[in-house]
Amino acid sequence: MKEVKKTPKTQSKNTNQSQHNRFKIKNDDTLVYALGGLGEVGKNMYCIEQGNEILIVDCGVRFPDEELLGVDAVIPEMTHLIENNKKKKVLVITHGHEDHIGGIPYLLQSVQIDAIYAPQFASALIQKKLDERKIRGTKIRQINCDSKVKMKNFTCGFFDTTHSIPDSLGIIINTPNGRIVHTGDFKFDLTPVGTNSEYQKMAYIGQIGVDLLLSDSTNSGVEGFSISEKKVASSILDVFKKTDGRIIVATFASNVYRLAQILDAAVKCGRKVAVFGRSMENVLEVGRKQGKIKIKDSNLLTPDQLNSYPPEKTCIVCTGSQGEPLAALSRIAAGTHRQIKLRPNDTIVFSSSPIPGNSNSVNQVINKLYRHGANVLTNSILNNLHTTGHASQDEQKLMLQLMKPKYFMPIHGEYKMLKQHAASGEETGVAKDHIFTLANGDCLIMRKGKVFLSPERFQADDIYVDGNDISGISTAVLKDRKVLADNGLVSVIIPIDSRKSQVLSKPVIVTRGFVFIKDSQSLIKEAEQVVFDALKEKMQTKITFGAIKNTVRGTLEPFLYKKTHRNPIVIPVILNSKEAIEEMQSKHTKVKAKPKPKKKTTKKPEVNA
Repeated sequence: MKEVKKTPKTQSKNTNQSQHNRFKIKNDDTLVYALGGLGEVGKNMYCIEQGNEILIVDCGVRFPDEELLGVDAVIPEMTHLIENNKKKKVLVITHGHEDHIGGIPYLLQSVQIDAIYAPQFASALIQKKLDERKIRGTKIRQINCDSKVKMKNFTCGFFDTTHSIPDSLGIIINTPNGRIVHTGDFKFDLTPVGTNSEYQKMAYIGQIGVDLLLSDSTNSGVEGFSISEKKVASSILDVFKKTDGRIIVATFASNVYRLAQILDAAVKCGRKVAVFGRSMENVLEVGRKQGKIKIKDSNLLTPDQLNSYPPEKTCIVCTGSQGEPLAALSRIAAGTHRQIKLRPNDTIVFSSSPIPGNSNSVNQVINKLYRHGANVLTNSILNNLHTTGHASQDEQKLMLQLMKPKYFMPIHGEYKMLKQHAASGEETGVAKDHIFTLANGDCLIMRKGKVFLSPERFQADDIYVDGNDISGISTAVLKDRKVLADNGLVSVIIPIDSRKSQVLSKPVIVTRGFVFIKDSQSLIKEAEQVVFDALKEKMQTKITFGAIKNTVRGTLEPFLYKKTHRNPIVIPVILNSKEAIEEMQSKHTKVKAKPKPKKKTTKKPEVNA
């Protein structure tokens, strides 16, 4: 039999086919993807899937920026998990910060989760969330660095990391196709306040081999090593020793170690402490129960007791370090807080640094505090009042050197942070084509120790939550809110007689947030006349309510834009006459056989908006 020579065209066709087969997801492949946490800080949710099982690591929220009007939280889209509800799903939590646990109540409303595995402190915070929302029936199992979580395809082990909250863990995930390590949020602090990082275990994991590393990228743009938490404790104590008047400290509610240090410094300097802010109060309660925060009841003040103590003997710890409008410090600065009024000799300590995007809000609060005559201390070279809980560049490189991964996927950070972390991966010896800078929804395929990017993507958009509604807010609603904020609302009330297709009187226009009414009476009168003329012409023939609304909008919107160069939301409200309603009701009752006599009631005009 003659050997058939392959032409270049045939070879190209076979190569393309083989590439297609390679990238096609197979049943025994391990899939790695993020539904949140890539290209953003917050909303962390990472999934490892194989066969009939999905292992979910963290389920957090992202807090909305100023453009998301009326939105309470942003959560990951869970469509893929809902579509695969029949698969066995386990949720493993690395630590108890909101950007890692805040989305759990929303997840449990629509996705079947077999069990939640979380470290001790995170378990207590999650249980508190579920109790507040009256969500029952979900098992929360506590884990630590010695725990194991076994599924059919996955076996998870854990190692201690140092972070700004107790019981922070990294995860080792053994799969049939290789070993994955998820670092969680971490830093390397050689003199930590809480638990030390397990350097020996990390080095051992690297020695036995890591196929894919998922590592925290938040501080990729910060060079060197971060400041130790003990230096911050020393700086805070110095401030308390040198300050004569009342001290107000603003910090992150979730930074448990920082809260403990502030309380310790206050007690050492003979001050009693009052805590303000719901999230701060919750963390204090859980921290005291678990022994992470040690302060006696006798050293705590209730809001009612605060004003009866000498100012130089008190300390207030509150939320609002990021300039949040409704947080305690913002209300104190604005003079609207019910229990706390600023005094000229008060000292305000910001034991935090502004998160990117919050600088303007923080500066506005600081300016208001200065106007009241308060002394404001912020984190600087002179005052080490804050340190991060996330690894800086050199710490990230140390993690890469300890783990020695074959493949590397930077996680938890904006795109710039992911790229900077990817560059650090290259510097420490990871091959450039083995580093994946991905977006939410992108999918990696692990197959027999090798990792490559799948052309398939999962849906991973933002879901905007308003109140407790998980169904989310559509972009159309947000667009309307933006228009209302920028241009206001115009309501047009139109009295008609639908029997005669007749406008009974000139429409009445009511505005909110559009123009100052006293200065715009002539504009409103002219607008009412324009709408009236258009409706009289349109209603010479019998038309529907929908056609009336379209006529109002089509006439009024261009008129208002021409006069004011603004596009308010126009809402027509149609009031039908009493006689027309009675006629329609009588026609409706004639169709029914032997209608029962009804008591006479006064008919209200029909409102059709």
